Amino acid sequence: MTRILGIETSCDETAASVVSHDGGANAILSNVVLSQIADHAAFGGVVPEIAARAHVEALDGVIEAALQEAGCTLADIDAIAATAGPGLIGGLIVGLTTAKALAAAAGKPLIPVNHLEGHALTARLTDALDFPYLLLLVSGGHTQIVHVTGVGRYTRWASTIDDALGEAFDKTAKLLGLAYPGGPSVETAAASGNARRFAFPRPLKGEARPDFSFSGLKTAVRRAATERAPLADSDIADICASFQLAVTETLADRVKRSLERFRDEHRGLEDPVLVVAGGVAANQAIRAALQALCETNGFRLVAPPARLCGDNAAMIAWAGLERWRQGLVEDDALSFAPRPRWPLDEQAAPLFGAGKRGAKA
Repeated sequence: MTRILGIETSCDETAASVVSHDGGANAILSNVVLSQIADHAAFGGVVPEIAARAHVEALDGVIEAALQEAGCTLADIDAIAATAGPGLIGGLIVGLTTAKALAAAAGKPLIPVNHLEGHALTARLTDALDFPYLLLLVSGGHTQIVHVTGVGRYTRWASTIDDALGEAFDKTAKLLGLAYPGGPSVETAAASGNARRFAFPRPLKGEARPDFSFSGLKTAVRRAATERAPLADSDIADICASFQLAVTETLADRVKRSLERFRDEHRGLEDPVLVVAGGVAANQAIRAALQALCETNGFRLVAPPARLCGDNAAMIAWAGLERWRQGLVEDDALSFAPRPRWPLDEQAAPLFGAGKRGAKA
């Protein structure tokens, strides 16, 4: 049995997990996530300094709890994986430095992990997927379509040219006075709204390029809210429902182009798969729209359980385990520096949402 301890501190969750692989069977032995929602709620978003300080205060206890829940000690761990980027630099420093200290003290290998790779490989932990597959990564900082052909082998096919989808949800919620985090609040409000009341735009719909855009949609929401202020509860529900419908129809249009490309490049593949991952992947309306899209186009949709869509350490531990099994462990990992920008596909031209320096991460 191989056991990997994972540590995640890239944003506002302090998390640790132990994941194992034994003769083809994968298991999450523990997955402890301490949320900082209460610390940031008053600000309507994550405050980097508050997040970093909270990680410092909580991380040791979270790691201890993860080891205890897994029924093992540090001596039983084969390697330690930690998020090294992309993310808030303060949080990354806390998590990676802690992992380095543990690895050095216990004589264990350190595996720096790209946070996006954690999302990209989660479906292999939960559903034992084979390569290749297509990934739709939708989170607060990233909106990308990635062609996944192996561990460490990622080609970005599309990205947002402005705002990430999760950011659009959060800013819509803040504009309407809904609780942080914005994504779940918008989804809840939308459940009782009239999705056809507001004719919000479907950005880039019908265009040949496969990329995404959400800034215009966000502007349209602001305009509708401003024109009708002060807003009644029914107005807020209708705006949220109309916004969410615009998002789902936009995603379906944009993703369809990449499904067609994937089919062309893998004509002999009997079971083509679209994986949706990242915090926004927990949205049930988005899942339903992607499920319908996949059924129409002969794909199978794989979506990890909601608890593994948001930031968590199980996905980091698993990505570390995948790298461990492939021998992708660097001898000088203890000198690895945290990277606030770190794209999966480092060969792709920088775009917003791509994780490159100078782009939105």
